[in-house]
Amino acid sequence: MNTSYNSHQTDLQQARYGLRVAARLSAGLDGLPHDISERLRVARQQAVARHKQPRAVAHARAAAAVSRSGGGATLGFGDDGMSLWGWLASGLLAVVMTAGLVTISIVQDDDSATELAELDTALLTDDLPPEAYADPGFLQYLKVSANQPVTAH
Repeated sequence: MNTSYNSHQTDLQQARYGLRVAARLSAGLDGLPHDISERLRVARQQAVARHKQPRAVAHARAAAAVSRSGGGATLGFGDDGMSLWGWLASGLLAVVMTAGLVTISIVQDDDSATELAELDTALLTDDLPPEAYADPGFLQYLKVSANQPVTAH
């Protein structure tokens, strides 16, 4: 009962908004030539006719497929419902998806840890101290030396 009341309130609010928009549009019709105002009138009638017909069909289909409760909505399965096998298949699918997500998370954590360990190892076993990489002068030196050809001593 509460759901139908909310739906009715929403419909009323939409109708009021539509009337306000129509009144605003009609107010600007006074200065238009007769042929343009006639074309607008015909277009408005066609839009209203198109709007009325699908709306009844959409409400009939939505009422059978969706049930609203409070702030959420749930999908209904119709009159036949789900069999035991349907529930088991849905549960199995949920378990498989959860296991897949956990596996992906573990693999990504391992990969990032391995990458960080390789980077730390490379920095610590390099000939240069780690502080050299943070020095702006060293970065300039690397840029200049990269542009110069290597000569044998």
